[in-house]
Amino acid sequence: MKKKIVSLMLVSALVCSMTACGSSNEKTEDNSSTASNAVASTEAGTTDSAEAETTGNALKIAIVSSPSGVDDGSFNEDNYNGILDFIEENPDSTVTPIQETTGDTDAAVQAVADIVADYDVIVCCGFQFAGIGTIAQDNPDVKFILVDSFPSDAEGNTIEADNIYAMCYAEQESAFCAGMAAALETKTNKVAVVNGIAYPSNVDYQYGFECGVKYVNETEGKEVECVELPSYAGTDVMGNDVGGNYVGTFADEATGKVVGQALIDEGADVILVAAGGSGNGVFTAAKEATDVKVIGCDVDQYDDGANGDANIILTSAIKNMHLSVYNALCNVKAGSFKGENVTLHADTEATGYVSEEGRNQLSADSIAKIDAAFALVKDGTIVPAADATVNDITPEDFEVK
Repeated sequence: MKKKIVSLMLVSALVCSMTACGSSNEKTEDNSSTASNAVASTEAGTTDSAEAETTGNALKIAIVSSPSGVDDGSFNEDNYNGILDFIEENPDSTVTPIQETTGDTDAAVQAVADIVADYDVIVCCGFQFAGIGTIAQDNPDVKFILVDSFPSDAEGNTIEADNIYAMCYAEQESAFCAGMAAALETKTNKVAVVNGIAYPSNVDYQYGFECGVKYVNETEGKEVECVELPSYAGTDVMGNDVGGNYVGTFADEATGKVVGQALIDEGADVILVAAGGSGNGVFTAAKEATDVKVIGCDVDQYDDGANGDANIILTSAIKNMHLSVYNALCNVKAGSFKGENVTLHADTEATGYVSEEGRNQLSADSIAKIDAAFALVKDGTIVPAADATVNDITPEDFEVK
C-alpha cells in the first residue's frame, strides 16, 4: 500500500526527551515522506550496499525490516521515513534497507549479526528483533534503534544497554479509539480486527480494539460483536490463546484476503487491519465488497483506501514512529545518544487516531465521543487491556469508566 504518510498529532512532549540535530531542526511534527522515496531514493542517500562511502560525521545506517519490507505503507515504512527525514538534512549519511523475509526471531537476530560490523547505526523493526541484546553488548561502538520491543540477553531476560534506544508504543490506546470508531459507525453491529502475528504489539491492537467496542456497547447501549474466526486464533509469545484473527505472517497478501473475505461473509462491516503486507489482502477484500470500511494501522492510510471515486478508510489508528527514529538518529550525530527502554503513551501524543477533516469518514458525533473518551485514556482514568507482557488486563476484565 503506497501513499504519503501524514501524521496528525503534535509530539512536543515526545520530542522534548530527545536531542534534535540542531535547535533549528528539532521536529515536533511530521515532515511527510512519500513511499516512492521509501522504495529507492538515491537522492536521499539510499544505498544497496554496505560499501557506500561516508564523510566526516556522516552515518552509515541499516534498517532491518519485517518480511513486508520498507514499502509496506505502514509499520516498516514509517520507521524508514524517519531515516529518510534524517538523511534529507544530512545527505552524506546513507541507509541500506535489509528485508528479513521470515519473521522468525532467530533469523531476525542473525540478520543483524551478519551486518553489525558494517554500520554505525542499525534500526530494527519489530518484536522479533528483541534478542539483539547480546549483539549490541558485543559491539558497543554500534548504535541500535529498536522499535516495538525491549532488548533481551541470551537467556531471554529484558535488559537495558548503553547503545540501544528501544521504544514500545501503547498500541492499545490507539486501538481503543479504533474500536470505538468501529462500534459507533457499524451498520451490521459486527466488527473485527485482523493481525499478522500475535507479537505483543499486535495483541495490544486486538485487545485495545475490543475494549473500545466494549466501551461503546456499555455507554451507548449497543450490542456490537467482535467477529473471530476460530481457525485463525492467535497464540501470544507466552503461549496464551488470545483469539482474534491472525494471518500468521506480515507478508501473505493472499491469506490476508481470505481472512478479510471470511470476516465480511460473517457480516463484519468495519475491520481494523494490523497485519503489515498481509493487510493488503484485507484491503482488497473490502474494496471488492459493498459497504465495508477498514481502519488503517500505525500511520494514516487514507490514501491506500482509494477505491474509484470512493474510499474504504474509516479512520486510522496511529503511532508516531518516524519522529522517534529521526530524533534518535539526530542524537547519534550530536553525540548525545542515550540507550534506554521507553514506552510511549497518549500523554506524549505518541498514540491516537486520525480525525483530521478529509482524512477520515467519521461523523462529527463519533469524533466528539472518541475524543472525550481518549481524554480519559490520556489522564489514566481509562486503561485499555493489553498483551500480558504489558498489563494484567484482558478485554473481559476491562472496566468502563
